[in-house]
Amino acid sequence: MTRLLASLCLLIAAVAPAWAQDKSQQAVVDSTKADADFLLQGEYAGPATASSNQGLQLVALGDGKFQGVLYGKGLPGESWDGKTRLALTGETVGGKLQLSGTNFRATVEGGQVQADLDGVKFTLKKVERQSPTLGAKPPQGAVVLFDGTNPDAWDKGKLVEGNLLAVGTRTKQKFKDYTLHLEFRTPYMPHARGQGRGNSGLYLNDQYEFQILDSFGLAGENNECGGYYSFAKPKLNMCLPPLTWQTYDVDFTMARYDANKNKLKPATATIRLNGVIVHEKYEIPKFNGGGGQADESLPGSIFVQDHGNPVHFRNIWIVER
Repeated sequence: MTRLLASLCLLIAAVAPAWAQDKSQQAVVDSTKADADFLLQGEYAGPATASSNQGLQLVALGDGKFQGVLYGKGLPGESWDGKTRLALTGETVGGKLQLSGTNFRATVEGGQVQADLDGVKFTLKKVERQSPTLGAKPPQGAVVLFDGTNPDAWDKGKLVEGNLLAVGTRTKQKFKDYTLHLEFRTPYMPHARGQGRGNSGLYLNDQYEFQILDSFGLAGENNECGGYYSFAKPKLNMCLPPLTWQTYDVDFTMARYDANKNKLKPATATIRLNGVIVHEKYEIPKFNGGGGQADESLPGSIFVQDHGNPVHFRNIWIVER
């Protein structure tokens, strides 16, 4: 009987779907199908004293576990002082999320954080920020690359969820200098970590990768959302929680060469992530691979990378200069 039961368990494991065997691969794209931890994760803010605010970002790690960051003076991109970050850990105990850090204790429940920092008690309330450029309309003369109706401007482009653009496609048209607007949404993948968590990439000139990743609540490294992959970290981490629609707004000028193919100027880009400048007139040192082009002297496509995660896109347009 024991041998039969063991054989049955092996059979079930063999035919079980991959997502059931590896939680890190589970990706939720519909918030109504997310777990209870999804409702707790996110951003919280409020006054800690009469003269000081605090901001908190709470990241779900799966199975009731969390990590977080308490920001001095407020949230990144708003009133954060740019330096004070207190790392937090948390776990759901008895139906309530308990957070702790150095001289810090808090309980999260009902959209509020009841906190104690160095003996000072305060309450933070959940906030849901949106990029100020979300839903930006294409100006007169813009080339509309995707408006939700069809993926015809994209090579092998595919619609998902009826009106969104899937990863792994590049524009059929190639561009030189331009302003680009693009909206993206990373999936909810609480058990995934690092580069396995909502990974894609926005490639300018089909070769310069500015990372798309669920980097919410992280430090903001060069391989995280807003970074020029492997080379330059963003000025600050402006990544919002997964399943939040986010924006990239880009001013791009391609590299300049003389008639003999001598490089005169590097490509430059000003990158806004969720309306905040994370790279200003950044001189891109070289192409970093992964796209479909290596020659910096030629116009190139816009490419959105497929890294195996269901990152989706909408409202993409470009104004050529």
